[in-house]
Amino acid sequence: MGIQALTSPVVLFFVLGLLAAFARSDLEIPEAIAKGMSLYLMAAIGLKGGIEVAESGLDGTVLAALAAGVGAGLLMPVYAYWLLKGLGRLSRINASAVAAHYGSISVVTFVTAVEIYTLQGNPPQGYMVAVMASMESPAILAGLLLARGLGSGDAQDRKALAQEVLLNPSVVLLLGAFAIGVIAGPQGFADVRPFFDGIFKGVLCLFLLDMGLIAARRIMDARAMTWRLVIIAILLPLVNGAIGTSLGVAIGLDTGSAAALGVLCASASYIAVPAAMRLALPEADPGIYLTMSLSITFPFNVLINIGLIGSLAAYLTGGGVAAP
Repeated sequence: MGIQALTSPVVLFFVLGLLAAFARSDLEIPEAIAKGMSLYLMAAIGLKGGIEVAESGLDGTVLAALAAGVGAGLLMPVYAYWLLKGLGRLSRINASAVAAHYGSISVVTFVTAVEIYTLQGNPPQGYMVAVMASMESPAILAGLLLARGLGSGDAQDRKALAQEVLLNPSVVLLLGAFAIGVIAGPQGFADVRPFFDGIFKGVLCLFLLDMGLIAARRIMDARAMTWRLVIIAILLPLVNGAIGTSLGVAIGLDTGSAAALGVLCASASYIAVPAAMRLALPEADPGIYLTMSLSITFPFNVLINIGLIGSLAAYLTGGGVAAP
């Protein structure tokens, strides 16, 4: 990661949260405010992505990116599951729950990456927001199939699960805002631009401050983690990021968009998938899947892997490396 990225307020606020929590400061952001910031960020991301698609239109590259995202969301949990059972020595249920997290995505990791790549002169295309939204549900389904198979559970359980997966708040808000952006277009966006564009980076900084606090405190409270799981929580984003970036280059994405696909593949969900796992696999241990995704993979991606993926995408596309 270049000097600009390391000195970006977005990254530095996250580091501040980590340091404050490790120092056992009482600094915290109220839960209601944190939830409001999360809703704002998802709405802004979806809306701006839809506007960019309205300007550029849909083509074969966009459809290929969507297909790549859905395919990755279905396949990544499969090899993650076998790694977690083998090297990680987890039970079938816990391995399935964790695997679903590593097939899904982290919205905040994606937004942070977009800010960094834009700063480096390689902004991802707006349609990557739709790719992001498309990757959440397939991973949840794959994880549940690994845990129980298609025929398990009664009709009421399957109905509740389907509603959780398909009507997940983050998916609904992202896709809904994306559709609004496509319909409204640049002219319609002009009236709300000061709110959704003007304060976006400031809200993101405060949100990452909160994420730093939570990640560090969960690390300090971890009880079920082993060195094997720590290795996997770093190995999976490295491998998935390289695969996603290479896939993006192979289907013709530009440097920033290929890197964004790599980041989506490398990230691990810590909001939508935990909610689905609590409903579908209540016997799975949240202390394992939340600590791995939020406290290990998330900081690793923000501080290190986003930069590695950006460099790989620049190398593979010949797009050059941004000046420090």
